[in-house]
Amino acid sequence: MIDITKAKKAFKKYVEKYDINNPKIKLKIAHIERTSEIARKIAESLKLSEEDVKLAELIGLLHDIGRFEQVKRYGTFVDQLSENHAKIGVDILFRDGLIRNFIEDDKYDRIIELAIINHNKDKKDITKNTSEKENLHIKLIRDSDKTDIIYTMTFEDKKAIWESENLDNEKISDEIYREFVEEHNIIYKNRKTHADILVSHFAYVFDFNYDYGLSHIYNNKYYEKLYKRFNFKDEETRKRFKEIYNITNNYIKERVKESND
Repeated sequence: MIDITKAKKAFKKYVEKYDINNPKIKLKIAHIERTSEIARKIAESLKLSEEDVKLAELIGLLHDIGRFEQVKRYGTFVDQLSENHAKIGVDILFRDGLIRNFIEDDKYDRIIELAIINHNKDKKDITKNTSEKENLHIKLIRDSDKTDIIYTMTFEDKKAIWESENLDNEKISDEIYREFVEEHNIIYKNRKTHADILVSHFAYVFDFNYDYGLSHIYNNKYYEKLYKRFNFKDEETRKRFKEIYNITNNYIKERVKESND
């Protein structure tokens, strides 16, 4: 049995050991809580069983639990400059035994572990040979996470997200631009600048599994608002960013239209 109320209490108790006045910690707590709620809503929109709805909500609560140790150890959210935050989270939950604070029954452990370890992977690297239920929850948390990341990038404090209040001097690298335009997929290890990381968030639009997240982003004009947050000084980067936005906007508009037909 999954007791979400108990799990939420355990989460609040867990984060108390970190500096909640740190903008990065505060940002991540809010992201996790919203992602958990989005996961529940997506599961409900798919008319899943009560068990799967609660499991989706629980995975949303746990998916980024490694972020707190990442910030404490390294002071950054950038995995390339520290460690894979999903791996940190899985180690904390399953190697250190913290998972039992959130759920007593171990019957869901494999699903939870697979969902967390796969939530931030390049889509080509997602674990293969999973069961239907495992694959469902991997897809569900990936959509939930991306939906709220776009919200976070649109509205939350730039410095807490990017470790810089101003990205105007950043440039979009040739390879990342090519990957976006030609392949609609960003290889994370190829990102060189914060502008490249921003582009990878626009590329999220091509990696949604279900209609809920895309419709939510489109109806709230998150990508339009995110695009307007930046004013790059480099002329080539400005042109590239405008093209990236137009491709993103046209794609999401078409996907939402198809889902409503």
